[in-house]
Amino acid sequence: MITFEGASKHYPDGTVAVDGLDLTVETGATTVFVGPSGSGKTTSLRMINRMVEPTGGTVRIDGRDVRDQDPAVLRRSIGYVIQQAGLFPHRTVLDNIATVPLLLGWRRAKARARAAELMELVGLQPAQARRYPHQLSGGQQQRVGVARALAADPPVLLMDEPFSAVDPVVRTTLQDELLRLQQELHKTIVFVTHDIDEAVRLGDRIAVFRPGGVLAQYDAPERLLAEPVDAFVESFIGYDRGVRRLSFFPARELSPRQDTVFDDQTRAEDAYDIAAGHGSPWVLVVSAEHMPLGWVGTEQLARVPAGVPLGDLDLAPYGHTFNVGTDSLRAALDAAVLSPAGLAVGVDDDGRVVGVVSQDDLGTAIWSVTE
Repeated sequence: MITFEGASKHYPDGTVAVDGLDLTVETGATTVFVGPSGSGKTTSLRMINRMVEPTGGTVRIDGRDVRDQDPAVLRRSIGYVIQQAGLFPHRTVLDNIATVPLLLGWRRAKARARAAELMELVGLQPAQARRYPHQLSGGQQQRVGVARALAADPPVLLMDEPFSAVDPVVRTTLQDELLRLQQELHKTIVFVTHDIDEAVRLGDRIAVFRPGGVLAQYDAPERLLAEPVDAFVESFIGYDRGVRRLSFFPARELSPRQDTVFDDQTRAEDAYDIAAGHGSPWVLVVSAEHMPLGWVGTEQLARVPAGVPLGDLDLAPYGHTFNVGTDSLRAALDAAVLSPAGLAVGVDDDGRVVGVVSQDDLGTAIWSVTE
């Protein structure tokens, strides 16, 4: 557990970076510090490992004031990941990861064996062990940075905007990896970002800082989105906080319909009769294995000669799907909005179609969970 008790950082020129911070970071959880530039989030994080010395108050790790510990010893006991990885350019990937264990006196063979284990854990290939940082992509370098921070198995991991320098696709992948690692390792993580979407996705708790280093709100992501404490927090979160909140409600409560889903060998006229009877303007065509193939409108079906199977028609793309068992209502809504038919295609873990959900049904489900 990390506790800030009236922690402050005032500079001689009068600048206030952090002002009387009271906050508890729970053991084994991911706490995200988020806020605009100049709000003190990075300064607060760096007070934990004494890269910044507080000018007032205390910062404690498991009840012990960090100022009672030697800074070098303290930092070796805390993992630290920064933007653009901060790797040693003259060391190989393996030796970069082994840095802290070697500083702690581990035998080189043991340190390198640990580094090899961590390469696999963070999704790096064994063949990359002897490469140098400049031979890796930005995303791969960040993976090395995370592995290096974990090498000595520290209980606390500090991450200062670690994914902000990579492109959006790589960033999402790295976020996925961090979520996977945390499920396995249960570290006490303090993560700094300026991106509220990243904060909501990664954090068990989110601390929103306002300019001047003042804590504005400290809450679970769902509560933060549902009940911002003031206009500043509401503005920082953004106008679409209601949609973001849907990420916390499971899609498994939905009841996908099968009455407009047809095998590709079904005759067009038969599909038309059934769909028209239900008042549905679209039907979803699937393969014999129940994999989605595409949409076809009932107006088009009405013009198809008798006996033609659905699989012979020009189908509209089915768009994105959502996993009925594991995805959220936000994912289902996204699938419906992006679908040419305005219907969300629900699938199981193997990608087989479970059914479709209309926007009306989604609206009803959203209303029932957010009222």
